[in-house]
Amino acid sequence: MARYGPDHKDATRRRLIEAAGRRFKDDGIDGAGISAVVAEAGLTNGAFYGHFESKDDLVACVVGDQLARQVDVVEALPPGLDAIDRYLRDYLSPAHRDDRAGGCPSAALLDEIGRRDLGTREAYTHGARSMIGAITRRLEEAGIPGAPDRAVGMFTLLVGSLQLARAVTDPELADRVLADAYRTALTLATADLGPQQHQPDQPRQEQP
Repeated sequence: MARYGPDHKDATRRRLIEAAGRRFKDDGIDGAGISAVVAEAGLTNGAFYGHFESKDDLVACVVGDQLARQVDVVEALPPGLDAIDRYLRDYLSPAHRDDRAGGCPSAALLDEIGRRDLGTREAYTHGARSMIGAITRRLEEAGIPGAPDRAVGMFTLLVGSLQLARAVTDPELADRVLADAYRTALTLATADLGPQQHQPDQPRQEQP
């Protein structure tokens, strides 16, 4: 029997976590079984239990990993309000709305996470705190006062708005939700700033 080194084991675990992240966000946690996850990863069911004790164990790992990746994106933003503006536009874009499997884990999974076991909810709590912390640091670097409170509000607004835009069947309403959420998020980020603060350009709205 072939023996594999630690690098191979780590790579296999990574494949499972990444495949599960896509399937969970696309099909739902309850809608994606272990067989579907290992098939997505190009592995067998036997490989799964060499890395995770149960599906709950996998879910907690995936939730933590997905949020950590999202935090990395925010942490990598360059300083300044323009970068925050670009992040808001990208998050609240039709492309992100339509890419459930590749998008925000909170918007895709939050309703299910609230009903999962303690381990998954603790993993989410840690990730959410890290995400709010990352947003706070970007706001503070841009010289925005009251950054911690604004960060909580922005994170909440982004996630809820994307969920609503995905839920409605009217495309025009979905686009309006995203556009209005962007304007509200930008207002939340920049309200009460002095006239010396730089204000990013508003995106032009296309006529239907």
